[in-house]
Amino acid sequence: MRNLIDITDLTTDELQGIMDVACDIIAHPDDYSERCRGKILATLFFEPSTRTRLSFEAAMCDLGGKVIGFSDAGNSSTVKGESLADTARVIGSYVSIIAMRHPKDGAAYHASRYAGVPLINAGDGGHCHPTHTLADMLTIYRAKGGFDKLTVGFCGDLKYGRTVHSLLAALARYGGVKVVLISPEQLKLPDYIKTGLMAEAGMPYKEVDSLENAIPDLDVLYMTRIQRERFLNDTAYADLEDKYMLTAAKMALAKDDCIVLHPLPRVTEIDVDVDPDPRAKYFEQVSNGKVMRMALILFLLSHLNDDAPDPSFEDRGLFCGNHRCVANEERSIVPLFKKTRDGKLVCAYCEAEVK
Repeated sequence: MRNLIDITDLTTDELQGIMDVACDIIAHPDDYSERCRGKILATLFFEPSTRTRLSFEAAMCDLGGKVIGFSDAGNSSTVKGESLADTARVIGSYVSIIAMRHPKDGAAYHASRYAGVPLINAGDGGHCHPTHTLADMLTIYRAKGGFDKLTVGFCGDLKYGRTVHSLLAALARYGGVKVVLISPEQLKLPDYIKTGLMAEAGMPYKEVDSLENAIPDLDVLYMTRIQRERFLNDTAYADLEDKYMLTAAKMALAKDDCIVLHPLPRVTEIDVDVDPDPRAKYFEQVSNGKVMRMALILFLLSHLNDDAPDPSFEDRGLFCGNHRCVANEERSIVPLFKKTRDGKLVCAYCEAEVK
């Protein structure tokens, strides 16, 4: 049985296969309208979501399946003290597949160990959001025809943005992708990503603080929200808000075929005057997200007899230092650790390095 916890759970060949199916769904939607008849998807959303939850539900309905679940943790038995493992066990006995969002890093991996059915990570804290990455990848693929020799700029909150982290993990496996990291000092991409997956892949990158200076060289611009709550006062935030806002005037500096992506929801980081620009692909991303989730559901349900890979995690009698990690949330969770290729010891759940 296969799960999707992190985008790297899929090989590049599998990712290509899922994109090919998604493109066929777009071309021939009626051919897929009964593919999941008799199947049930559970959407377990322990934190608010609009696009992701409804996208999963629409995907399963378009495949002819049914949906059950909740969109508020307050409506689940966790308010009575039920553990996440027990919730996964119970729901897994009712359904064919689960999509779960949770505020704790590593929660999806933990739940997948007990669910008994394929589990899709619909976002776990600030850790990963792999199905959003599927939407991102299909949008780039359809616009650019591939991923080689692309210069991709990420602008805004690169420190806490899980969609940024997941997309970087996916793109790092394609040779020739260059990255430009555009952010204020306090929201830079974490060092563990730069010295980890990007360094291991030999992915070239540069860090800058000016969107105007970077945009002329980009093939893809991935915008994210500058989060007001990350700043000590409103004045510091206001000074940066306009600096990292994409406007039609700034788009005039970009290549004619540079596309703009955004995980949504947006606040002020993309002015509405950019919306009519054919290079603005963020609403197309939404449509691509639904068909990629359709293709992913079909993929996982077709691999129920696959042997689960041995993760080689160990109980070392340690504790994860990440206070947002699910391993620090429930007493029943045994902290597990693994070694990376470069010999670092990281948490099996949230991948935080043990110092």
